[in-house]
Amino acid sequence: MTQQLPQVQSPLEPGEPELAEVRNFRDVGGLPTTDGRTVRPGALFRSGHLADATESDAAFLAGLGLHTVFDFRNAADAKVEGPDVELPGVRNVNIPLSDPADGKEFWRMVREGDLDTLRGLLGDGKAAERMRSSYRRMIVERTAEHSRVLHALAEDSVPALMHCAAGKDRAGLSIAITLLALGVERAAIEADYVKSDAPHRRYKVRRSSTARDAMAPEVMELLSPLFDARVEYLRAAFETIDATWGSVDVYLAEGLKLAPETRERLRERFLTEA
Repeated sequence: MTQQLPQVQSPLEPGEPELAEVRNFRDVGGLPTTDGRTVRPGALFRSGHLADATESDAAFLAGLGLHTVFDFRNAADAKVEGPDVELPGVRNVNIPLSDPADGKEFWRMVREGDLDTLRGLLGDGKAAERMRSSYRRMIVERTAEHSRVLHALAEDSVPALMHCAAGKDRAGLSIAITLLALGVERAAIEADYVKSDAPHRRYKVRRSSTARDAMAPEVMELLSPLFDARVEYLRAAFETIDATWGSVDVYLAEGLKLAPETRERLRERFLTEA
């Protein structure tokens, strides 16, 4: 029997669509760049997975005029949640940003881990360090994947929606990297990232364990850092960029092989005058 941990609702922001079974959806349009421009609304969206989308959710998504949906989940995620809903005329591109073996271990821990196991794996700050470490690894180990995404966006993949499972780690980092390439102010990137922490946007954590303590408050406390959108996680990624490449510009040019003309095409596609 699968049990869902309680979810607290919070008010939607003005203009935010009320989707029934797609979590963490939003348009990143309007974010400011360092040269005084803004991200064009209707060009870049982010969300959690689309596997549970209702008919009305799918109709809303289909109405966005999307060209491409980037799905950063791995095979283990898809086994837990199922495939994305199919949207007519939209290209679905799966670019896993984590290994299936890691995903399998993660979901076993989240859904079935008993209290003693969770204490050992996640207690005493281990959960938060696990998250910081995963962001650092994605920066240094997934340059080819992030390069592929940016080059696709520069060519023909706009409007685009990026998602993973919860829409806040793999998708959140991919959105952040895209915004860095567009020249969006770092503070604005961080402000958008932490929006994923709003109660109504958070991933619906499900537990299949039948142990007596499976739904104990301590379980949620131990699991919570895995599903938080803490700015320290994103900053771990930024710090890794700086420590490894010295600057964002060098990271984009050498790490992601983004030529100046490609970066300029990205800006032409996504930016508008403020």
